[in-house]
Amino acid sequence: MFRIRTTAFAAATAGILLLSACGGGGNEDKAASSESAANGQNAAAANDVSFKEGTAQENNADLGKGDGAPEAAPARAAKADKPVIRSWVQLTSGRAGALDPVVVNGKGFTLYRFDEDEADPSVSNCSGDCAKTWPPLLVAGNGRVFFDSANIERSDIGFLKRDGAFQVTLAGWPVYLFSGDTKAGDTKGQGVGGTWFGVTPDGQRAGQEGGAGQEEDGSAQAPGGSGDDSGSSASPAESATFFDGPNFADPAEGLRGPGCKPVRFRGSVQILGTAKIWDGDDCTGRSMTVDKDVLDLEALGFGPVRSIRFAD
Repeated sequence: MFRIRTTAFAAATAGILLLSACGGGGNEDKAASSESAANGQNAAAANDVSFKEGTAQENNADLGKGDGAPEAAPARAAKADKPVIRSWVQLTSGRAGALDPVVVNGKGFTLYRFDEDEADPSVSNCSGDCAKTWPPLLVAGNGRVFFDSANIERSDIGFLKRDGAFQVTLAGWPVYLFSGDTKAGDTKGQGVGGTWFGVTPDGQRAGQEGGAGQEEDGSAQAPGGSGDDSGSSASPAESATFFDGPNFADPAEGLRGPGCKPVRFRGSVQILGTAKIWDGDDCTGRSMTVDKDVLDLEALGFGPVRSIRFAD
């Protein structure tokens, strides 16, 4: 496992981050750094990180390396026994799912920020299991950063030192990939735990009006189920895929509606739209409405699931 709570020039330990909330550990001392994100950027520059306007392809980079390397894909990086350090990274402002704008890497994977991190100075509070689920975007000291100069300010790109490399920051916020995103344009990490959001070119939360990421009363809906049928704007789901382990781990089972269907799983679910899951047979017992992908139902205090009702 990684042990990588870091600041611009100093490292400190952090507790293991629980997947259900992906919150920072509070049992170990949290060292404060007096160095700023700008100092972290200068540290990287001193180690020959170079900046190039435009895309990796436009700059004749080897597309099989850096962000394009197979091991750099989020799911592969999450399973690696050590942090994946890229020879180059690309930062482009674009659209992914409903997020517009959001920053994506050189392969089109969505980049995320974590509300429990700090931006001034830059501090990552995602370590251990969290960094497996949310691999940090790391560039080597002699690497290159290609960036979309029309939409991303050079001055907003910074770094913090960790794992013998540099984690990219935007407006001071450390950025990450999400292991549940399996193809370019996926945004399955959006809103997880009420603390993870796609990152905009200026470091704000993508898809959140004003960058707030919360309702007016300050609450944030947990990923997956709302717990009742009220307040969901999603259309009724016609199908769902269930996984027996968290983080969409195999084995998997797909089901289609309409009506009540039997199922046996306790891990995670991918769903487009809204449906109700039950812990009893024939759609009886305790229920919960899900209107988005759920990474770990047991972490939400629900499961195992024995039936699901799609719209009749």
